[in-house]
Amino acid sequence: MGARIFPGCKELEHYLKSVLPSNIRDYCPNGLQIEGKLPIRKIVSGVTATLELLHAAKEAGADALLVHHGLFWKGDSPCLVGWRRERIEAFLNSGISLLAYHLPLDVHVSYGNNVQLAGILDISIAEEKAEQGLIWYGRFKEIIDEADVESYLQNRLNHKPLVIKTGRKIQQVAWCTGGAQRYFEQAIDEAPFEIDAFITGEINEQSVHLAQSTGVTFVAAGHHATERYGVQAICTHLADYFNLEHEFIDCPSPV
Repeated sequence: MGARIFPGCKELEHYLKSVLPSNIRDYCPNGLQIEGKLPIRKIVSGVTATLELLHAAKEAGADALLVHHGLFWKGDSPCLVGWRRERIEAFLNSGISLLAYHLPLDVHVSYGNNVQLAGILDISIAEEKAEQGLIWYGRFKEIIDEADVESYLQNRLNHKPLVIKTGRKIQQVAWCTGGAQRYFEQAIDEAPFEIDAFITGEINEQSVHLAQSTGVTFVAAGHHATERYGVQAICTHLADYFNLEHEFIDCPSPV
């Protein structure tokens, strides 16, 4: 039997293009962001491409790092100075390949953040709907008293949510992981049934008043906390497909 051939970063990217949707309008580049020098034997998954995660991945022996929040975003300064220079230099010097998948990893029906969050929270999925499939609808298996929503989510996500209460029991919900507070009104208007709550990661001031005006409970369950699961799911699949080692490294965020 010949020596095993490990995939390169471009081979991983090519395969992921066949798995994740490529027609999503996004405000960042999805795919290979930093081409490393190493064949890939071990892949580390994490939420955000920070120096903390890079150092932890290097310590763990990673050849590739796959994240949800990469290094480059629309509107960022193109100048590599200060912390941007430090971060880019560290990634280049590490030899670790960096792959990042944002909205394509939110909407995927098997590996995406939305479907994975539904599993964590024990929500049965009814349908994916507006905004490129980013807003999902479903039902908790059991009705949850509003007073118990905070403890229910904290136990499931290991993160204390902020709940804008409206005095109703919770079962039928809409959700979108991360920073989707701007979709709150749209989720209500386009719901296939009356929803009791909208669950996302962050909250803005307007969401408080909209919850109080509509009677729909708003749950800010944590941007980081709601988006830890897609990267794990897709990397578990990659590890199985390519026979790689995979490790998820969590660098918690209070947001």
